[in-house]
Parts: sequence; C-alpha cells; structure tokens
Amino acid sequence: MLMSDVDRINMFALPGIPAVRQGDDLGKLILGGLSRCGETMRDCDVLVVAQKIVSKAEGRVRLIADIEPSLKAIEVASASGKDPRKVQAILEESTDIVRAARVGVDGVVIARHRHGWVSANAGIDESNLGRDDGALLLLPDDPDLSARRIAETVTSATGVRLGVVITDTFGRPWRRGLVNVAIGLANLPAIIDLVGEADAYGRKLQVSQQAFADEIAAASGLLMLKDAGLPVVVVRGLRWTSDSAASARRYVRPLAEDLFK
Repeated sequence: MLMSDVDRINMFALPGIPAVRQGDDLGKLILGGLSRCGETMRDCDVLVVAQKIVSKAEGRVRLIADIEPSLKAIEVASASGKDPRKVQAILEESTDIVRAARVGVDGVVIARHRHGWVSANAGIDESNLGRDDGALLLLPDDPDLSARRIAETVTSATGVRLGVVITDTFGRPWRRGLVNVAIGLANLPAIIDLVGEADAYGRKLQVSQQAFADEIAAASGLLMLKDAGLPVVVVRGLRWTSDSAASARRYVRPLAEDLFK
C-alpha cells in the first residue's frame, strides 16, 4: 500500500486529560478530552497514547523499598553504578542484559525486554510520576492488548474506524537523543511493505519497508513534550488499511538477523 495521495496531515494534542490513576478507563478519559475541546473522531484517525498513562492506569508500579536485589542484580549494579534494587526490577522485566556501563549520573543498563525491545533500563521510568516514594513505572504487560482496549472503547462510543498507537521514548544506536516509538498497536499496520512497488522514477523497490506506526509515534513526540502534560495526540489525514492482527512486536528483529549481538 503506497499512500501517494496523502500530502498533508493534521495533528493535535488533547488538553485536560486528568492525572491518571490505577483502574482508570483510558478510552473514556480520551472521549472526555475530545468532548472538552469540541472534537470528534473521524474514520482513519489515529490516537497516539503515551505509555506512561497506560502503565499508570494498569497499575504497573513498583516501589524500590519493596525490591530485594539478587546476586545478579548486585553484580550488574557494580558494573553500572545503578541502585541494585533498580537493576533487579530491570532483570525481572528482561530476558537479557546487553550492556552495563558507568555512564552518566545513574549508569546505563541496556536490556532486552521480554517483549523483545532493546532499550535502556527495560523501559522502566521514574519521571513524571507525581510521587516521591521511590516508585518505578514498568511498561504495560501487553501493550498491544492495551491499545485494542482503548480502540474498542472509543469505537463503541463513536462508530468510527480508528487506529491506536502506544508510544514510549527510546534512544537510538549510533545517534544521540530520544524519539517516540510504537510499543503497542491496534488496527494500524506496523509496517507497510513497499517491495515490488515503483519509486518516483519507476524503479521497483527491493527492500523498502516503511515503519508506518513508528513514524506516527515519532511525529507525536513534537506535541508530547515532557513538561506539557499532553499524553494523547490525534493524527488525522492518513490513509491506511486496517490490520486486525496489528502488533508493534513486528518491529522486533529476530536474533538470527542481529549483526551486532
């Protein structure tokens, strides 16, 4: 599917999303935000939702004081300079530690999350939690399922066909800085395979695969600023074919294809 007929999109953040607490229905909070700003969903709209509020709603919080570090955690903490209790939380969310180093103020632990993502600290975060009790926020247990639940709630109320992208900020190998990437999807294709399509000069593409949902996630980061309190963005104007089996895990490169392991 080559979307050559799309030359303009519109994005806007939903203001007034309240502080999210465990048990909140994010779909209903989003519908309330739409109502407050006088907007309604349209077919092919994409809701981009920050992982942080998803994890908060699902109660994915651990307290450092409740964590007992293992010998492995103490070993990795010694190599990285991190608190062993934080390292233990990382280990319990991961299948492998790729690298640990004493870099920056808190050290760096690059881990392969059990969902397949390779990222710093297995995606565990401490910022923007609104609490000072040593809380750690983990990634959602199943981000694709989280996205489907939001999509079902909003579609049930509005009747429109929409996509949902749950995002987190990841660093990038060999490049500085963070960008939003997709870690959970509903309906929206992760990848648009352009192999066999013609480029602008008629040449057939051989390997091109557009990371469609990741591109949407990255664009949403322009509005989801760390200090803005705007965890939901609507992207409008794209054309896409619904994928009932949509999953952000399609982005995970199999270990057999990892040239740097």
